[in-house]
Amino acid sequence: MPIQLTTAATNYLERLAAEFDVPPGRYEEAQRRYHSVGEWLDRDDSSLNDLSPDVYVQGSFRLGTPIRPVNDDEHYDIDLVCELSIEKSQVSQHRLKTMLGHEMQLYAKVHGMKEVSEGRRCWTLEYADGAQFHLDALPAVPDGEGKRLLLEARHLSAEWAETAIAITDVEHPRYKERDNDWPHSNPRGYTNWFRSRMKANFEALRSAMALEAKASVEDIPAYRVKTPLQQAVQVLKRHRDIMFATDADDKPISIIISTLAGLSYSSESNVGHAINAILARMDDHIMIRDGVTWIANPTDPAENFADRWHTHPQRREKFYKWLHTAREDFVNITAQTNRERLVESAGAVVGDKVAQSAASALGKQHITAASLFRKAASVFSAAHKKAAPWPIVRAGKVTIKEATMSRHGFRPTRVQHDSQCLPKNVSLTFRAKTDVPAPFTVHWQVVNTGPEAAAIAGGLRGGFDAGSVEKGTIVRKESTSYTGTHTIECFIVKDGYLVARSGAFIVNIA
Repeated sequence: MPIQLTTAATNYLERLAAEFDVPPGRYEEAQRRYHSVGEWLDRDDSSLNDLSPDVYVQGSFRLGTPIRPVNDDEHYDIDLVCELSIEKSQVSQHRLKTMLGHEMQLYAKVHGMKEVSEGRRCWTLEYADGAQFHLDALPAVPDGEGKRLLLEARHLSAEWAETAIAITDVEHPRYKERDNDWPHSNPRGYTNWFRSRMKANFEALRSAMALEAKASVEDIPAYRVKTPLQQAVQVLKRHRDIMFATDADDKPISIIISTLAGLSYSSESNVGHAINAILARMDDHIMIRDGVTWIANPTDPAENFADRWHTHPQRREKFYKWLHTAREDFVNITAQTNRERLVESAGAVVGDKVAQSAASALGKQHITAASLFRKAASVFSAAHKKAAPWPIVRAGKVTIKEATMSRHGFRPTRVQHDSQCLPKNVSLTFRAKTDVPAPFTVHWQVVNTGPEAAAIAGGLRGGFDAGSVEKGTIVRKESTSYTGTHTIECFIVKDGYLVARSGAFIVNIA
């Protein structure tokens, strides 16, 4: 049934979606943790070093749809792929998983963590530092060509097959044998498909944020941008979690919600209208093939995301029960015109605490992702900031992997992007990593602000300094001399062209 949105409900749903979102610091922490695993597998004495390990995130953190845990006892799940450059004909699933497990056990031991546990497909790291993180590492090998041939042989679309991978599964009948018949996945392809469903909205929002902050688009991290599609998925996932709080085994899985939402989304301009469209159209994309309920993976039409519904028919029934309930609940929420009834209606389906918090924010200035950059607008638009002098030909990536602060009498500590203010007169070391093949030259741009720097001749910086590479790592050392908001960015130049840039790393100094 169609949902009629009142103005009050439209504004409230925007606030509610923001309440479910993961704080930016959590995204940054997740990035640091999986980058750390990647660096470990790629270190010089790693047993997997020769297999060129490629570690990347998958799941909700990659899609931009993670939600805060319902309570403090729940954890964020970071799903990683550890893709190794070896043919699946050269190794069994069991051997591949054992190889990764060995390195993961060593990683846990060196970092003082609990012993790694083995799941059906992954190895799981549990962090004991109160960070509320689990990290599931999935062993995989590239299999884009194999998947393309399989799909084309069945006259199915292979549009997204290039990034397909073969993965391990202990329940597979040939798990311990060398065989070409492996389970498949395609997290990169799925992400590309999901992003294609919201591309216009994402680019428009990111550009608007950059314009408001007087920054370049590249200065706005992708995780700071939340489209109505992503917000709608977050709201619907929380509705599901509350409804199935005592029935976790049979609750609709996130990949089904995300897929049906992506298929149902038609570039609606706000989260209320997006929820309207998604709930109205979701079941239009559930098919019956030879008597089997089928929700096709958009990047692999041969894969059925609802395959477990055949062996667990109650899951199909409970999905439709959830969809029916969600439609009724959001009809009720969006019909309300005053704050009290909105809170009452929302609290019953997403939790009283978050419903109240969203209502409390209604009377305050709307905090958008762009507003997080306003305080740094002066550094992005500073007159003394020089434009990059090289012609641009993108041919790779460079990332500032970490920054550490050192001062006399203290242990070195890690510094986060745009974190709390640092003291003056301490040393900072930045380390970057690039996939651009040598030879290349490294350049750093430091841009500072504030009256202290402006009052000293030569205090304001905005040009480019040559960098260096130490033992394969790009390193830059700086000091915190002036109060204000400052940025540092790494540039890779090859054959006279700018081929990669890191984006600005913000440092606040008090």
